[in-house]
Amino acid sequence: MDPRTPWQALTRPRFPLGPWPWRAAGYLASGAALGAAAGALFLVLGVFSLLLVGLPLLLLSGIALGRVERLRLRLVDLDPATDPHRLPAAPGLAAWFRLRMGEQATWRELAYALLLAAVLWPLDLLVLAVGVGLPVALLGAPFQLAVDGHEAKVVKAYLVTSCPEALATALLGAVLLVALAYPLAAVAGARAALARALLTPRETEEQAIGEVIASRARLVDAFEAERRRIERDLHDGAQQRLVALTMTLGLARLDAPPGGPLAEQLAKAHEEAGQALTELRELIHGIHPQVLADYGLGPALADAADRSAVPVETDAEALPRLPRAVESAAYFAGCEALANIGRHSGARRARITARHAKSVLRLDVEDDGHGGADPARGSGLTGLADRIAVLDGTLTIMSPPGGPTLLRVEIPCPAPTASSASSSPRTASSSGRD
Repeated sequence: MDPRTPWQALTRPRFPLGPWPWRAAGYLASGAALGAAAGALFLVLGVFSLLLVGLPLLLLSGIALGRVERLRLRLVDLDPATDPHRLPAAPGLAAWFRLRMGEQATWRELAYALLLAAVLWPLDLLVLAVGVGLPVALLGAPFQLAVDGHEAKVVKAYLVTSCPEALATALLGAVLLVALAYPLAAVAGARAALARALLTPRETEEQAIGEVIASRARLVDAFEAERRRIERDLHDGAQQRLVALTMTLGLARLDAPPGGPLAEQLAKAHEEAGQALTELRELIHGIHPQVLADYGLGPALADAADRSAVPVETDAEALPRLPRAVESAAYFAGCEALANIGRHSGARRARITARHAKSVLRLDVEDDGHGGADPARGSGLTGLADRIAVLDGTLTIMSPPGGPTLLRVEIPCPAPTASSASSSPRTASSSGRD
């Protein structure tokens, strides 16, 4: 893989013959020129800032210099340097100015500009003079001697009076040019790393994380909407057709001669249709139980406990109405835990406790079984943990061999307001179906 920074290029055997020494020298030279110009500009703006005239320009000049520095980074850093600034929500210069004044990136760019103007550009110039200027001056000794005809004073310190001395000096310059290319590139890499740390900061990563969180929330909402659509279609479509089929078969049984083969076939078909209707109702209930939509998580957990194969004590009556996604995830976590208790734990009793405090919903499912629950064995706990993680929640299982087992779900969610708490049940019950 080709190197992307001077530090990576330093380890290559053909580094002195490659483009990276020239890239490093160009980066330092342009940095020295830009820093000197920025120093002069800041000196002028600083004088005008005493009269509060140049203060806005002084603050915003860092933005322009930061943009130039991100472009200059391409000389020695091939990875893209993204712009940390956000787009204003409203058009106009005033909205742009307010946004920029509130961004941390603006102040980091100003700090980097002041650092460049006061400290960095003299260091760039010094490194460039030692790493490039000194070897080039030594290499030019034969030309200086040829021009003067008698002597040449190299770097204002070493006097050369003969051709052998001039050639030896030029040879020393060539050796130094190759040898000093390594520290020159190292310094350029350090300067680029400093510029990247200040001018392409964590704010961009935070924006990306924020976008991931927002897209994840949209994904959860889309999943919930699709699940409700499937439940509605099954309830209003397939279930109603099965009800009509069951009624038709029941009427046909009444009209068929008793004891005949037709009556037996109709009776069998009627029973099969009734079983299919029962299974469909159970499927609809598993997709999204109506009690969860109408009354909330507490009654839904109590209903799931009543249908459990193991006696379950519930303590979840004090729960307020919570966001639909949170209630749904917590409900299915409780159902999955109860299903695992009935299938694998050998427990005689279980307990469900749910509390909402400090903007966190905590659901505990305990049993007195033999323990040893392991999500890696395909018990459904891995998928359950993934579903809860979508909501920034956590699933913790404490199940030592011999029991007991505690499954704890914690999902952060804001405390409901009084208006949402009073309106949510009415909204849910208005959409309920028989």
